[in-house]
Amino acid sequence: MSTSHESHLHHISQQFNTELSQLRDDFLKMGGMVEDQIVKAMEALENHDYELAEATRIKDKEVDQLELLIDEEANRVMVKRQPTASDLRLVISVVKMVADLERIGDEAKKIAKFALSMFDENGNFVAAPRGYVEARHIAQHVVAMVRDSLDAFARFDTEMALRIIKEDKRVDEEYKAATRSLVTYMMEDPRSITSCLSIMWVLRALERVGDHACNIAEHVIYLVEGEDVRHTPMDETERVVGR
Repeated sequence: MSTSHESHLHHISQQFNTELSQLRDDFLKMGGMVEDQIVKAMEALENHDYELAEATRIKDKEVDQLELLIDEEANRVMVKRQPTASDLRLVISVVKMVADLERIGDEAKKIAKFALSMFDENGNFVAAPRGYVEARHIAQHVVAMVRDSLDAFARFDTEMALRIIKEDKRVDEEYKAATRSLVTYMMEDPRSITSCLSIMWVLRALERVGDHACNIAEHVIYLVEGEDVRHTPMDETERVVGR
C-alpha cells in the first residue's frame, strides 16, 4: 500500500481505525464468499453435482446477511465519526461495492438453480449438447476479475483496477461469440433448445459477474483518485489513473 493512501486506515482515534479496518475486512470476506460461490456453482454444473448446487444456492443467504452487517457498520461510521473527505469516500465506496458483491452472489445462485433445473424427475442430469467449454472459459475469466477487483481494493491499486475495466470488454466479446454459436446450433437442432437455453442463461449470468467486477474496479478508482469514472471513455479513465 502506498504512503499516500495509508490515511484511509490511520487516524488519531484507535477506535475509528478499528471500525474502518473491520469494514474493509468484512468487505473482503464477503468478496471471498461470492468468488467461492461462482466457483462452486460452476463445479456443480460441470460435475452434475446436485448436492453442491443446492448448497451453493442456500449459501446466498449468508452473503445477504453479511451485506446487511456491512451496511450497518458503514452507517454507524458515518453517523458517529462524521468522516472527512477521503474516509467518506472509503465508506461510500464500500457500500456501493457491497451491492455489486451481493449481485455477484445472486448470479452464482442463478447458475446453481440452472444446474438443479437440468436434473429430471428421476434425478438424471440432462446435459446440454454444447456450451460447457465456453461457460468454463468465461467463468475462469470472470472469477479472476472478481479476485483482482478485491486485490485492487485491498491495495488501493488503480492500475489493476484499470486492467479489470479493459478485461470486461473481452468478456463481453467472448459472451457474444458463445451465444451466437449456441443460437446457430439450436437452429440446426431444435430438440436441443431447452437444454441450450439453460447454458445460455449461465453464460448471461457469468457476463453479469464480469460487469459487477468492472463496477468494483471503477469504485476503486473513485476511492483512490476521487473521480467517478463510470460512463467515462477509456482514454479519460486512463488519464485519471495515470496522472
